[in-house]
Amino acid sequence: MWEPFQRYRALDPEAQRLFGRAVTLLPLIALSLRFRGFKKTKEALQKRLPLNFAQGISQERAKETVQKTCRMVRAGAHHGIVRPTCLVESLALWYLLQKQGIPACLRIGVRKLSEKFEAHAWVEYEDAALNQPDEVHQHYAAFDSGFSDLPGEKS
Repeated sequence: MWEPFQRYRALDPEAQRLFGRAVTLLPLIALSLRFRGFKKTKEALQKRLPLNFAQGISQERAKETVQKTCRMVRAGAHHGIVRPTCLVESLALWYLLQKQGIPACLRIGVRKLSEKFEAHAWVEYEDAALNQPDEVHQHYAAFDSGFSDLPGEKS
């Protein structure tokens, strides 16, 4: 019972803050998607982002930030009160990265498997899928990156 708490306490303050934001964001995004839909949910998140990305963030620092944010969103999904879908988790990761000045891209893809239509969402940074345990996203035909962008947003 104490092990998760001890692991949390061992995290650096930035990781603790990211974990807390992820645990809070995931159920809020899930509720918003359910009652307001994708477009309004993403618009609401977009409004809370800074207009300009942080300038001068080093490549090394950006990669550290991306890795830490991915780990904390995954941990928030595992230990939080909801079991988020790939879209909920991807929106939370995309938002937290954007908030830190990392130009990540939300991607959505589809496939037809045994007469069943399936969709999947993931986040990309520097053309690499971030929140994928394997290369799952490669089995989906991704929409143009502009599909998941809002008007005026650059991918």
